[in-house]
This record gives sequence, C-alpha cells and structure tokens, in this order.
Amino acid sequence: MKRISLFIISVITISASAQTTVKQDAGIKQMVDEVSSKNIEAIVRKLVSFKTRHTLSDTVSKTEGVGAARNWIKAEYERYAAASNGRMKVQFDEFIQPKGNRVDKPTPMKNVLAILKGTDTADKRVYIISGHYDSRVRDVMDVKSFAPGAVDDASGTAVSMELARVMAKRSFPATIIFMAVVGEEQGLYGSTNVAKRAKAEGWQIDAMLNNDIVGNTYGMETGLKDNRSVRVFSEGVPAVETERQASVRNSVGGENDSPARELARYTKEIAERYVEQLDVKLIYRRDRYLRGGDHIPFSQQGYAAIRITEMNEDFNRQHQDMRQENGVDYGDLPDFADYDYIQKVARMNLSTLANLALAPAAPQNVGVITSGLTNKTQLKWDAPKGKAPAGYYVLMRETISPYWEKKFYVTGTTTTLGYSKDNYLFAVQAVDAEGHESLPVFPKPVR
Repeated sequence: MKRISLFIISVITISASAQTTVKQDAGIKQMVDEVSSKNIEAIVRKLVSFKTRHTLSDTVSKTEGVGAARNWIKAEYERYAAASNGRMKVQFDEFIQPKGNRVDKPTPMKNVLAILKGTDTADKRVYIISGHYDSRVRDVMDVKSFAPGAVDDASGTAVSMELARVMAKRSFPATIIFMAVVGEEQGLYGSTNVAKRAKAEGWQIDAMLNNDIVGNTYGMETGLKDNRSVRVFSEGVPAVETERQASVRNSVGGENDSPARELARYTKEIAERYVEQLDVKLIYRRDRYLRGGDHIPFSQQGYAAIRITEMNEDFNRQHQDMRQENGVDYGDLPDFADYDYIQKVARMNLSTLANLALAPAAPQNVGVITSGLTNKTQLKWDAPKGKAPAGYYVLMRETISPYWEKKFYVTGTTTTLGYSKDNYLFAVQAVDAEGHESLPVFPKPVR
C-alpha cells in the first residue's frame, strides 16, 4: 500500500488537456519502444505487393489477390505466435457472405484472428484490436485493377500485426485478439461476422480498438501537415440502449459517458502517458460524415468500441484509381504513407491494450446514492470478479469538461466526497498495485 500511495494523487487538469501522470510501467514502456516503424513499413509494402486485396478478388493465386494476402497474414501471425509458448493461437474466421449489397454472389470470406490467451483462467475479459486488410479503387466492384490500399487500410492491419509480434512474447491476465478483417469496403462484413460470433459465444469484450486509415499526415485541400495528432471516434448514446436506460441517462446527464466515451478518454490518458509528441483528439461522434468502420458492428452488439483515424485525410489517395491528372498523383501508394506516424499510432494502441489487459476488471454495480438531498456525493460499488484490486480511483470532472479532472484513491468500496453530485460527474475504476487502471464505470442512481 505504501508503494501505491506514492503513485496515486489527486490530479487536476489545466486548459483543455486530459489529466496525466508521469509514472510508467517499465514493462509496457519496453513494449512500446519495441514497436518498429521499419517492420510496419515492411508489412504495408508486402500487403501492397498483392496488387489488389479486393474482397471479391482472386483466392487461388499465391502471389496476387485477397487469398494470397490473407494466407500471408495468417502465416505472419503464426510466426509471431512461435514466441508465445503456445498461448497465441491463429485461426481463420470463415463464413459465407450471401449475395447482397456490393457482393454479387455468395462468397466465402475469411478474417484472420491471432488470439493471445490470458493467463488467468478466471478472467474472461477480451480486448480486440483490428484493421481491415481488403482494398478497393473508385469502383467498389472492380476486382482487377491495382488497389494498393497502403493507408486504407494496410496501415491499420500493420498496427494489429506489429502489436501481435511484440505482445506475443508477454503474458497478460486477460485475452487479447489481434484481427485483420475482410469485407470492410463491401459493407463491414468481416467485422460483423466476428461481432455476431462474439455475442453468440458470449465473449466478454471489454474494449474494441479499430484502426482504419492511420498512415497519412497530409490534409488534402487544407494543406495541413500534422504528424502529431490522431482522432478517436466514439458513440455517445449506445446503439443498444433500452428505453429504461435512456430514461436514466436523461435524468443524470450521462449522454457523454457511454462505455465508448469512457474507452476514448482512457485511450487518450494512457497513450499520452507513454507516447511522446502525440495528441489524441476525442471526436464525439460515431464516425465521420458519410463513412463507417469496423467498430460499428461491435457497438451494435453492445460492446465498447472506438475508431482510431489520422487527423487529416488525403482524399486524392482513398478509393482512387491509379493515375496522374494535372500533375496530381492519385492512388493509395506506400510511398505516401508516414511510417513514423503509424509507429506512434501503434504505440498508442499497445499502451492502451497492455494497461487494460494487465489491470483488474472494472468495478461492478457502481452507483451514486440519491436517497436524500445533500451537497456531498456518496458512491458505492462492488469489487470486480477475478483478481482483487489494490484499490480504486474515484474520478471527477465538471459537467462541461470533456476529460476527468481529479482522481481520488480509496481502498474500500464506498466513499463520500465533499462535492455535489448535482454539479459534477463521477466514475470509478479499479487499480492494481502497479498502477494499471481498469476502464472507468459511470454510476447509476441508487437508493
């Protein structure tokens, strides 16, 4: 306890920055440092070498098309798994996509999953990181043209694969799944299959991190160059919210405290703790205008899921036929990706996943007591299942603040604060002796 008391203090934010701490876990920092921009670039260029990874393209060739790409991804995951002492298992997640929107006939499809099993058999938590390995040009049904897809989304696939390489050598109490999914460009089909499978099989997914378009630092039209900022999109009102849950949310002002928003805030805090020269920008919407991503099917199944995307997109690259017009190059080629930037994004993902997978599970039944009128706030909760935490953080912020502003450390499962619940928002997270924090849980009114 003495050790943790030195680490845990009340932290107050300044300006528009999220609260941060200076203490880092040495093991996580070592993993963060191992993430290699050269490895990421090699993965991206290899994926581009398959000419097209269109979901409906060739599955027979060993050198071109979606089939060759997925076989290579699986082989790479298996190579990484050799260092896991049997804890990482690699599999195809196979399914038949019926004829429908952007699929002209029933089509066998395969996601690639590398599952790093948690060491605690009583801990059923699952954390997922994903990128989509399919690519396209302007015509979404063009299966023949060169569709390099370097940034969209070999970059996100490379993040998932590089993290698998680094993390396979380590042990975590919870399970981490490194995914490369197919069918995103045709309609989020690959991620939809995994999300529905997870729901049917009862996977306890605590968080899903979707990396899609994370390799460009130049903003087309605006001319902005930004290799420091990255966006995190998160839904506010949960897609599966019931009428009763909506009533509670309306009564407590919890529209900005969905599980996805708590995951987004957590990602910002942890990533900026471990990754230098990185500003995580929280975007309070599910995704960009006219766009969607592989986090959405997980949100629709009730899981906390976020999308991680570069700050400024170059639309001369995305979904373009390879060409040059009026001296402007079009097409998603690997020479235009920023691999040092992708490295930052990968390190951001790793620090978040590692902290979550090492932390205790989140507290249960978190409630704010509303049985009487008072200018104080009384909170109570139950200990999480599994490994007992060393203690808990009670988080607090003003209702207009996007980030948690103060942390109070307590060792029991109830506390009373001299701040009014009418004026502030609160949450509770579990923490172990090394300072690994669970996701925050927003309280419900209880009597």
